[in-house]
Amino acid sequence: MLRKLGMSVLFCAIVPTAMHAVTWFPLGPYGGDARSFAADPGNSKHLYMGTAIGWLYESNDGGSTWARLSRIDKRDDLVLRHILIDPRNPKHMVVGAYAVGSPDGGVYISDDAGRNWYAQAEMRRQSVRSMAQSLSNPDELVAGTLKGIYRSMDDGKHWQLISPEGSKEIHEVESLAIDPVDPKIIYAGTWHLPWKTVDGGEKWDPIKQGLIDDSDVFSIIIDPAKPSIVYASACSGIYKSVDAAAQFKKIQGIPSTARRTRRLLQDPVHPETVYAGTTEGLYRTQDGGKTFIRMTGPEIIVNDVYVDPKNPDHVLLATDRGGVLRSEDTGFSFQASNTGFSAQQVTAFASDSQNHATIYAGVANAKESGGVFRSVDGGVRWEQQSSGLGGRDVFSLASTPTGTLLAGTEHGIFRLGESGWSDSGALPPATPPASAPKKSKPGAKPKAGVRLKATPVSYVFQQGTETAKKKPGAGSKRRPAAPPPIFSNLGAAVYSLVADGGTVYAATSEGLLRGDNDGHFWTPVSSFSMSDPHFVAADKTTVMVAGLKRIDLSLDAGTTWNTVNLPEDLKQVAAIAVDEQDNLWVGGHPGVFRSTDHGQSWTMLPNLFVTDVDGIFFDAAGHRVLVASASSTITFAVSLPDYKVSYWETGWNLRFVRSIGNHLIGATMFDGMVIQPEMVVSPISAAK
Repeated sequence: MLRKLGMSVLFCAIVPTAMHAVTWFPLGPYGGDARSFAADPGNSKHLYMGTAIGWLYESNDGGSTWARLSRIDKRDDLVLRHILIDPRNPKHMVVGAYAVGSPDGGVYISDDAGRNWYAQAEMRRQSVRSMAQSLSNPDELVAGTLKGIYRSMDDGKHWQLISPEGSKEIHEVESLAIDPVDPKIIYAGTWHLPWKTVDGGEKWDPIKQGLIDDSDVFSIIIDPAKPSIVYASACSGIYKSVDAAAQFKKIQGIPSTARRTRRLLQDPVHPETVYAGTTEGLYRTQDGGKTFIRMTGPEIIVNDVYVDPKNPDHVLLATDRGGVLRSEDTGFSFQASNTGFSAQQVTAFASDSQNHATIYAGVANAKESGGVFRSVDGGVRWEQQSSGLGGRDVFSLASTPTGTLLAGTEHGIFRLGESGWSDSGALPPATPPASAPKKSKPGAKPKAGVRLKATPVSYVFQQGTETAKKKPGAGSKRRPAAPPPIFSNLGAAVYSLVADGGTVYAATSEGLLRGDNDGHFWTPVSSFSMSDPHFVAADKTTVMVAGLKRIDLSLDAGTTWNTVNLPEDLKQVAAIAVDEQDNLWVGGHPGVFRSTDHGQSWTMLPNLFVTDVDGIFFDAAGHRVLVASASSTITFAVSLPDYKVSYWETGWNLRFVRSIGNHLIGATMFDGMVIQPEMVVSPISAAK
């Protein structure tokens, strides 16, 4: 779909008309939460992957690349925890899902290999936490929910509760397994110990001998060749039984009793090999559980494991935040395998002012797997560029005319250099201290989290709590006095950055900062009194800053400030902008408001029909204001100076929209960036 020409990214010539536009193309950056795998029974390279945002992905090359297949129930809050495929008819698929933060979810069925889905009526609104399919009778499925255990005897078409209704014990069913020989034997793990039935659910017995009391049981597997061998994982560790769960014995080798093993998987070729996907990495045993060794770093949260039955060296991990990891050596080494898969929460965007094909995206809620991603070809390929950020969320990005890139994070401002991101110290106090600071011992390190006072001549810089520890040689050495380093308060959240020429403004949880010389030297704006500004916009000497319920305006580059009344119908500010004609723009739930008199009065453009505004941006190159809504798939542009309104049907709910070359690019709510197929718009009208 994409091809590269010089430094421009071109798309196939699809010309949308009026409100029937082609959905914008997913662009990355790649990665995010991957929750579950399933393989086509007849083709081990044909895989499906469930996500935490309702999307089902497909791979035809063993997980090297992925493509969006369908969104279950058109929702973005469904965790696709289990995917079952009929071994007799791989086009028939059943998915179990639950909603984050609510008891909602359901069972969904597809008869066309996952392209279209319908909700099974009897399981509607059920939070499905586990599923299993019988090997001896594929028509038999079981599903565990917050209410109990349900069974289908017709491949998911109908379901019946088989655990005691209203049971005070068998509920919140997190794991299920069916005996490979006798389908009447079913094992169930709950948030409070495991259970077993030998008569298809007529009677359930606790199977807790050998388990630490009150264990949450996350995964149960049965050896298909020796059904008497049962493995169970709990919050207290991994257990093994050799007598069909009459007695469990705890397996040693996974050191922390608080570690949660979310997924157990037996190698389909080597039954003595069992993988354990935990919240602190992947473990593996090759001797039936006598010894476990960790195969990855402890920072990796593993949700699911896949081993290719035709090539057991090929192992995939579905992880939190890091997406899919692939190994070709039975787990000794892993690499990211996320091409085509993007479930990132993009919160910030910037393009290089000297090379517009180089773009940056900042993400949140991804820790070490997130930070900032860079593309040098307009978004065709991405690389993570987060060294030095220490897993911080990125709330804002700004690129200055000289090419300096700044990131506003949950804790401070960072600048990108050749060796990564650097945070070089704490904000100096607004008033120099009356007395000189105490001298520190030679070679002494300042304690993390302690702000150091400044001398009237130079500043002593605080080392970052995470970044400095990872840098070779970081410690007591004082940084060079010139050029001055970036100042940042490690405790302050930096919500918004804007570059206006060589001056950068930062709206932070501790006030407004001004960065001169492309943000190389920062000072608090002492004349500014708002305590918690969230948004900042600037054009020449006009600087507009807003909190959630207040707007302050300066017409002299921040020397003096006046509080501006909010539009009457606007209860909370969600976005602001200042355009080249000195107009002010503010948006929120009611829509977009414009002021041509520095906030004395506000009006709404008569043909800009948009609510729940999430992003407003003045596109200087296009002489227009771009508007995105969190509740609509339509994005708008207001051209200047004629105020003509145009729109695009994007197919996505967008946080914000920016321009990149001759195209628009937008940030979705949970699915990374998307780009416009072709710059074709639908004009509405001109209104002044």
